Amino acid sequence: MARGDTTRTARVAELVRIKVASALTTAFSDPRLQGIVVTRVEVTADLQIARVFVRTSDSHDEQAREQMMRGLKAASPRLRRMVAQALDLRRAPELRFQFDSGIDAADRIEELLRDIKSGR
Repeated sequence: MARGDTTRTARVAELVRIKVASALTTAFSDPRLQGIVVTRVEVTADLQIARVFVRTSDSHDEQAREQMMRGLKAASPRLRRMVAQALDLRRAPELRFQFDSGIDAADRIEELLRDIKSGR
């Protein structure tokens, strides 16, 4: 893959993140989609798939997380059309939503390190 391809995928990923985040706050009234934060987006080299990582303030509530993911699945076709219009691509990437548990893992590691440091 050429360097330009990497730059292009990064640029497209950031534009998808901005458009999806904006649309979720302004274009949808579904209560399952309230308070969602788009943490990052990863786009495949061929720009066909965009993995959209999301979180919510109720991230520890499994039921709320499941509701959020169902809401995102229902909103996905409309979001994809909105992304296609904003990016002016021949074919909009398929949006695949995934809960971002990276922050939870980082918090757990910090907790373990504090325990080790305090001698527990």
